Amino acid sequence: MVSEIKYVLVTGAAGFIGAHVVDTLLGRGFRVRGTTRSLSKGDAMIKARPQYSSQLDMVQIVDFENVGVFKAVIRDIDAVIHVASPFTYDTKDNEKELIIPAINGVKSILEASAGSKVQRIVITSSFASVIDINRRTPPYFTYTADDWNPLTYEEAADPSSSAVIAYRGSKKFSELEAWNFIKEKKPQFDIVTLCPPMTFGPVVHPVSKVEDLNESNAMLWKVASGANPMPVSRVPFWIDVRDLAQAHVEALLRPEVRNKRFTTTAPERFSYGLAARIMVDKFPWVKGQVMESVQPLDGSYGLDGETAAKCLGFSYRRFKETVEDLIEQVYEMSQSSV
Repeated sequence: MVSEIKYVLVTGAAGFIGAHVVDTLLGRGFRVRGTTRSLSKGDAMIKARPQYSSQLDMVQIVDFENVGVFKAVIRDIDAVIHVASPFTYDTKDNEKELIIPAINGVKSILEASAGSKVQRIVITSSFASVIDINRRTPPYFTYTADDWNPLTYEEAADPSSSAVIAYRGSKKFSELEAWNFIKEKKPQFDIVTLCPPMTFGPVVHPVSKVEDLNESNAMLWKVASGANPMPVSRVPFWIDVRDLAQAHVEALLRPEVRNKRFTTTAPERFSYGLAARIMVDKFPWVKGQVMESVQPLDGSYGLDGETAAKCLGFSYRRFKETVEDLIEQVYEMSQSSV
């Protein structure tokens, strides 16, 4: 069934993860239609890829959470990779700004795809929809794709809850929206969901200055810039954005993973202290600037990334390669803007 896929819709195509997904698809010969809120970023995506001008078109969707907005762009599309989702910790109304838009974005894609040519939808969820922040060790345990964040809707939407909690809720309840849709509506397409943790790596989306870096990469650049105190990560798990993009495309193409959920994470754990040591060892310009602090790697619990790698046929990069590739790129960006 999925072998007939030729034309793929990627939402959030001008974002950090979405642009890598676009490039992976283009490199494998697919036609891609990308959606973006910004027409200028859509144009920049096309201009940066002249060799793929006949394979790539971009569509502006300002309010993708509006149910029905995807009807016009789903025509002729064989499959969808839904990356776009609201992500901000600067909110005044958690439910209105994070949770409802995330749910409606998924709902809009699913309803527009029902009855169309779409055969499969791959959805970018998050480790946030998996983790139970109140679960403690010992004994040691490993999260898998069978685990769900126990947060209730009421807790996530409560005005007194932090934006971090609301974000976890937005990822959980938008992903559940998709699974419930499959169960209740039984559409002609199937789905695959991916639940990555922290995602780092070089950028291929339109970014003109370091101030516009995505949140996770901005944290690594803060470390390189001498952040004091050293940031502390909430979780020790991560994935390189290039590996995550490959996982999305493989999830689209493999018939045997229909209606499966995967946790995608590198086997190597990270800390910002480890990132700092990698930077100091590699880049002379950071010496004397980067705060070096010993941050023990959290080995108290695990996250299964092996199942995803095996079922989707990809391997994970090392943290050293990811950090070096990103910091070298951002350093050059910072110098060109001086």
